[in-house]
Amino acid sequence: MTQTDSPTCTLCDLPATDVTDEAGNRFCCPGCRDVHEALDSVAAIDADDVRERASEANDATESDPDPVPEDHESTFLEVEGMHCATCEAFIESAAKAEAGVSAASASYVTETVRIDHDPEAASDADLREAVSGLGYNAYSRDDAFRRRRADAIATVRLAVGVLVGMMVMLQYIAIIYPTYFDGLFYTERTAQFLADALSHGSSTYFYGFVGILTTIVLVVTGKPILRGAYVSLRTRSPNMDLLVALAAVSAYAYSVLAIAVGAEHVYFDVTVAILVIVTIGNHYETSIKRRATELLSDLTTVQVDEACRLVDGLDAGVETEGGARAETGTEGSARAETETDPDGTETVPLDDLSAGDRVLVRAGERVPVDGEIVDGEAAVDEAVVTGESLPVDKRPGDPVVGGSVLADGALVVRVGEDATSSLDRIAELVWDLQSSNHGIQALADRLATVFVPVVLTLAAVATVGYLLAGAGPTDAMLVGLTVLIVSCPCALGLATPLAVASGIRDALERSIVVFDETVFERVREAETVVFDKTGTLTTGEMRVLDHDLEPDLLDLAAALEGRSAHPVGKAIAEATTGEAASVATPPEQLGEDGPVATTDGGESAVATVARDEETGSAVESVESFESHRTGVSGVVDDVQVLVGHPALFVEQGWTLPEDVAETIEEARAVGRVPVAVGRDGEAHGTIVVGDDLREEWEATFDALGDRDIDVVVLTGDDERATSVFADHEAVSRVFAGVPPEGKAETVGRLSTRGTTVMVGDGTNDAPALARADLGIALGGGTAMAADAADVAIVDDDLRSVGTVFDLATAAGTRVKRNIGWAFGYNAIAIPLALAGLLNPLFAAIAMGTSSLLVVANSSQVLLDE
Repeated sequence: MTQTDSPTCTLCDLPATDVTDEAGNRFCCPGCRDVHEALDSVAAIDADDVRERASEANDATESDPDPVPEDHESTFLEVEGMHCATCEAFIESAAKAEAGVSAASASYVTETVRIDHDPEAASDADLREAVSGLGYNAYSRDDAFRRRRADAIATVRLAVGVLVGMMVMLQYIAIIYPTYFDGLFYTERTAQFLADALSHGSSTYFYGFVGILTTIVLVVTGKPILRGAYVSLRTRSPNMDLLVALAAVSAYAYSVLAIAVGAEHVYFDVTVAILVIVTIGNHYETSIKRRATELLSDLTTVQVDEACRLVDGLDAGVETEGGARAETGTEGSARAETETDPDGTETVPLDDLSAGDRVLVRAGERVPVDGEIVDGEAAVDEAVVTGESLPVDKRPGDPVVGGSVLADGALVVRVGEDATSSLDRIAELVWDLQSSNHGIQALADRLATVFVPVVLTLAAVATVGYLLAGAGPTDAMLVGLTVLIVSCPCALGLATPLAVASGIRDALERSIVVFDETVFERVREAETVVFDKTGTLTTGEMRVLDHDLEPDLLDLAAALEGRSAHPVGKAIAEATTGEAASVATPPEQLGEDGPVATTDGGESAVATVARDEETGSAVESVESFESHRTGVSGVVDDVQVLVGHPALFVEQGWTLPEDVAETIEEARAVGRVPVAVGRDGEAHGTIVVGDDLREEWEATFDALGDRDIDVVVLTGDDERATSVFADHEAVSRVFAGVPPEGKAETVGRLSTRGTTVMVGDGTNDAPALARADLGIALGGGTAMAADAADVAIVDDDLRSVGTVFDLATAAGTRVKRNIGWAFGYNAIAIPLALAGLLNPLFAAIAMGTSSLLVVANSSQVLLDE
């Protein structure tokens, strides 16, 4: 963005207005001022307390992305293979080692790394090459082909492990195991033949063949685990990958050595079993998560890739006369004008736009970049960017923001100085926050930091101890190997993935999509839940809630509003049809109390008016229609009708009785949209339009209150629209009139006081969802909101917020039981191994049994339907 010297908001860095506080700080709006005053004490929090919280969360970096140097730019890469906090540290180190890189921040939660670099010294290709390696694969976030290829490679690794592993296990079951168990299912003669064959010198070739198959499993299927183990050693942070790799590689190395010295027992089966079992568990978790993301395939992206640029010297024919927009007042007419003059416009990528270019935007399309209107009039819905509930009439000279949608009409927009979109800047902010959101280390990995050194020490001490006691090298190494194998890496390795996968599965059954495996750990620590109001705590359906009009005047107003494309106008038009009394609208368009900006939909607007039940003909005839900034007027059945904001009545010289004005103020006080209706020069009553509060909002707040969780309501709407929430005992604070950037900063400040969850639905909520310790997006929201969140509620049921907490509790119970069983088993098995009472074969059997118990425990249903 182009840097300016104009003052910015103290809270969110948007351009400041004349709103100030007692200390002289300037803000963009009263909402940001209120947030700053309420949470300003954050600066006084003890630094040791902040460091302690950061340490507990395994997050040694600041939550805010560092500013990018002026001559540097930020590149965002998706990194396949990054799956733990140790990977984050390694990826950041690899990126920072590249010449020209000033900073790097990685997050395994979102598999994203942000790299700040000098584009002259390090290109995007250089960065991808620097990060890729050791099994990691970096690519652009929008490279769908590379993402599919990464998924395919993971599936191939598993398939190789299962198929080749079956070949290895077949040799053990058919040939080797019978020699351990007195023939097993063979006759005595056959068993003796197998024993003699395996003790013969030529058996080396057989064991060599089994070793080759095992090597394939180790190198192909085990590569991610080996990589994780190597990275943990490089970063001096032991994790579960290291524990699993130690057991698998030790069994493999012992077996290779046994073949070389002519020993009779090899344990390639242990290597195969460990790698395949853990890989299957991880793959199961990944497949469940993939199923979850597929549920959101109906969400469409809201960013624009192309623009319709006007060629210099040619005119697209957009009329600017407020009431005479027949040529371009609809999408069809604007499109027809372009078709008759094909050289008048050209479709170009956004990157080709320059400051001063003119772009044509038609009804239903998104404004591609920020700019200023030079021709045309239209109602513009800016909710996706600003959070404002209702579309606003725009005329020549008015600014428009990139990402907003034309509800009707057509516009010619002059591209702004930096040729960027506000929506794109929100997307970049989301990416910034995602790449800086370091994942919480899994419980098993945290335990591994202690357990791995202990097991290694015990194995080494046992081996040395047996050697000193006079045992042979083979026997001593066998005891050490048994200790490593019996340490139950499979059970520990499966404990968290299976418990998390079961939690994600339970969530899917309840139409809840969990994107991040650390959700269940983080949500259990939540201290504050922040709710966006519009579309989250409200239904998202605009309808007429009340009116005090005579039936004939309501019909006249409905007929007039039938010409409007505005959500308020549509709701009024449907009020007398006998059909559904509400109209679905984007959630961000709802709940704002303020000027009613109905607009002319032109000939393409769908007029929904009262009709005679027998003939189906319109009861009222609209003889003339005119659109204003704050309402509409016209003649219906020879009656002059005016519908809109009280200011419109004053502007037109109509009488506004005191009782009508009082009714309007009362409706505004509870967050509704009041519309004055009059005829023949005088207002006769009001129509109150709005969306209802969700029936389940109180029960949701009560459930959170029972968990001793603070509830905060955060919205871009007027403060009067939130009064009903402020009275609820579970609500600790309500912040109103806060823009998207201010929402993110508010959530960030709350996060410094304790783990904070954000619940929202719209793109304007996306930065706050990404900034929160945990983001929950309702299913009626946008793709960007879902991308920024950690959890998406597909069925749009607010009660599912409480279900997320219940699922987290159940997942925590599974993890603790799994790990408790694994360590309980180790407390018995490791001493037996140290005493020489177990050999690797029985250790492997015990390991498999413990893994089955972990699988069984993870399959239990712990949450009532």
